[in-house]
Amino acid sequence: MATLRGEPVDRPPVSFYDVGGFKVDPADPDPFNIYNAPDWQPLLRLCEEQTDVIRMMSPVRARSVDPSGSASGAQWQEFFREETILDPEVRTVRTSLTVAGRTMTQTTKRERALDTVWTTEHLLKDVDDLKAYLQVPDEVFAETINLDPLLEEERLLGERGILMVDTEDPLCAAAQLFSMEDYTIIAFTEQELFHQLLEKMARRIQKRTEEVSRLFPGRLWRIYGPEFACAPYLPPDLFKEYVVRYVEPMIRAIQQHGGYARIHAHGRVADVLDAIAGMGADGLDPIEPPPQGDVQLRDVRERHGSQLVLFGNIEINDIELLPPSQFEEKVKQALEEGMGGSGRGFVLMPSAGPYGRTISAQMMRNYETMVRLAERGG
Repeated sequence: MATLRGEPVDRPPVSFYDVGGFKVDPADPDPFNIYNAPDWQPLLRLCEEQTDVIRMMSPVRARSVDPSGSASGAQWQEFFREETILDPEVRTVRTSLTVAGRTMTQTTKRERALDTVWTTEHLLKDVDDLKAYLQVPDEVFAETINLDPLLEEERLLGERGILMVDTEDPLCAAAQLFSMEDYTIIAFTEQELFHQLLEKMARRIQKRTEEVSRLFPGRLWRIYGPEFACAPYLPPDLFKEYVVRYVEPMIRAIQQHGGYARIHAHGRVADVLDAIAGMGADGLDPIEPPPQGDVQLRDVRERHGSQLVLFGNIEINDIELLPPSQFEEKVKQALEEGMGGSGRGFVLMPSAGPYGRTISAQMMRNYETMVRLAERGG
């Protein structure tokens, strides 16, 4: 929190992002729970005991968990149907939407050995699907806000870390309805129609942001989704149209109640750095170095370090693949660039986390290196 406030600290915070970022239960015997694998136990202990945990949680009760427990749940079922298909190796969820005389389907799959969900069929496939989706009443997407789990997790964390409110932006909610190719084409060629979709998403997300920031003030937030309008997908002018217009009000709502807004954007952000800072954001992650990204950490610090807390810039591929001696040099460079000169603050953090059952000895050593060098003060 001192880093977020721009206050002096004795050392930079070190976070493992996804590892420790998401609440997991290593004792859960579910065969799809990769975190009960023996390989994971030393890494989970290292994270919980020796890092500055930033626990990401949403204040929204997931629709698929409780689709019929309220009036809004009943309305949801008037338009949507969800079916889960189980087999020993894959969990498949098929969702269908019937509206305006059209039926659209989406399919997602989760493999037993990997903690990630793949969308194998997207809900919206063309402009006519989009026009039909816009006719679903907003009331169907009404949300139940529940802060009790966040408050309890914050209590359990104590001084080991902080809780971060995790939210998508309207662009993320909209873009993920399409395949990447359909999204980019429609975002380019049907801008007025696409704005209607963003406005529909924003009505719900902005309302949620205002309510939660008021009831849960002073916390760090992560807003994810702006990367959908970064290069090479869309040009900077559409970043301003599709991100700035809708995310800036979210940032203002968060900051109005003493909170901190961190923008999450993978990949190439060089062309939109000024726009991100111009929204008034408090932080940026994961600031990926080339070749995954297109900016150097020192350049971001020079341009916007007085405003933005910088989170990064260690690549997960380097944790997985680099020999410990080479990885140590990467961490030293990140610490030097992230903390050099004046600036609001820096958090040493990877771009993502492993999502398989195996954590190699090399990966474990590289995670330990991040903790060791951060504890030395960079």
